[in-house]
Amino acid sequence: MAQFGSLSDRLTETFRNLRSKGRLSPSDVDGTVREIRRALLDADVALEVVKSFTASVRERALSDEVNKALNPAQQVVQIVNEELVGILGGQQRRLEFAKRPPTVIMLAGLQGAGKTTLAGKLGKWLKKDGHTPMLVAADLQRPNAVQQLQVVGEQAGVHVFAPEPGNGVGDPVKVAKNAIKAAVDQQYDTVIVDTAGRLGVDAELMKQAANIRKAVDPDEVLFVIDAMIGQDAVATARAFQEGVDFTGVVLSKLDGDARGGAALSVASITGRPIMFASTGEGLDDFEPFHPDRMASRILDLGDILSLIEQAQQAFDEEEARAVAEKIASDSFTLDDFLGQMQQLRKAGSIKGMLGMLPGAKGMREALDNFDEGEIVRTEAIIQSMTKQERQLPKLLNGSRRLRIAKGSGTTVTEVNALVNRFEQAAKMMKTVARGGVPQMPGMGPIPGMHGGKKKQQQGGAKKKKVGNPAKRAALASGAAAQQQQQAPQGSGFGFGGANAKNPKAPTEEEMQSLQKFLGR
Repeated sequence: MAQFGSLSDRLTETFRNLRSKGRLSPSDVDGTVREIRRALLDADVALEVVKSFTASVRERALSDEVNKALNPAQQVVQIVNEELVGILGGQQRRLEFAKRPPTVIMLAGLQGAGKTTLAGKLGKWLKKDGHTPMLVAADLQRPNAVQQLQVVGEQAGVHVFAPEPGNGVGDPVKVAKNAIKAAVDQQYDTVIVDTAGRLGVDAELMKQAANIRKAVDPDEVLFVIDAMIGQDAVATARAFQEGVDFTGVVLSKLDGDARGGAALSVASITGRPIMFASTGEGLDDFEPFHPDRMASRILDLGDILSLIEQAQQAFDEEEARAVAEKIASDSFTLDDFLGQMQQLRKAGSIKGMLGMLPGAKGMREALDNFDEGEIVRTEAIIQSMTKQERQLPKLLNGSRRLRIAKGSGTTVTEVNALVNRFEQAAKMMKTVARGGVPQMPGMGPIPGMHGGKKKQQQGGAKKKKVGNPAKRAALASGAAAQQQQQAPQGSGFGFGGANAKNPKAPTEEEMQSLQKFLGR
């Protein structure tokens, strides 16, 4: 995951150096703050934000709350985490919907920031949430902007209001006004107005955006800013705040920049919260912005809550229950395996989900080398099989595997590897479903856990039978004597063994009464 990659690496390395210290001296704190300042500046965070942030961290790190802490390094990490949450906006801010529909959401920003695509993403997100959104093509300046919004709207399954062809033809203020009337008549509860942008901030852009705002009186004005813009984010945000004013910020292309300084600058300088983030090119690569979760990602503390929410949206509980029953009854097939993989793909990027795990930055190289196309190839192999072959993989002989390889555009080796992986996974899942612990490849059975090989009879491995009867009798008598010597002289309850050396041994009646007392 590229989001804040370089900043996260620098901060993680800085805190790693602190963990070896039992107590932090002022020089240690100054050195840490210096490294944090460099990391923030390298991430394109605005200078005034860096100064304020590092001053606050230094003041708190030198206070008694750190000096008296059992683990000063962890306390410093906690301080940095809290300060990051603060400059990212503090608490999450949700959309405010109008008491009387439709709710009007106006998008503003420079050309190329991704407003049109983001309108489709926001529309699809609102539709999933039970709303009936309508997109408005009020960008009549940029060539083919209207057509682009229509294509995006069709992909998102959202209606587009586009009475004018665009390409310099039509009045955007009039289009926006008429859109509100159309939304009321056709009972759309949310209107998303896509406005024109320019390559740079100019008076004409601000005047047009201000006129549209005045005409439609929007409930929310979202300023869409390219996360890759770097230091210019501050100047652009201030210009739009003075010219149009906005109620929230949306970060687009957050996945395209490893620095992400715009996110750490805009919210702090403008005082307006970051409400959404666009994390990819797909219409589903869109999520509400949580300052606390983003701060945890930056510090490599993970984002388990977002991961759970993402999984809950993609996985069907009833289907998961049915698959669990199939696993337990040993009827899990390649068809079920294919269904699980397709649900996993619906949850989003595998790299993105793995990047939400705590300590994910430590396996960055493995994540970067992970090929998500492997899932597509696996699906192609299974889909190239007949229904009977999916139900009974044992039918896959050499000629069938060659046919499947040709049909899926893969090699026989890849088909063999998939079948082997499936058989191993099915065995492991069956063991887990029955309450055992599977034996991992290359590892022995886990001590004290079920699922390994059955224990051999007490006394060790089974010995070979000796052919000589006299020798066999001698060995048997010697083993009996050794067993008598090694017999335990007391039980787990403190009673002695029943022998001549222990005259106080419990009688058989006492042992029976003890068994009844224990409920056996």
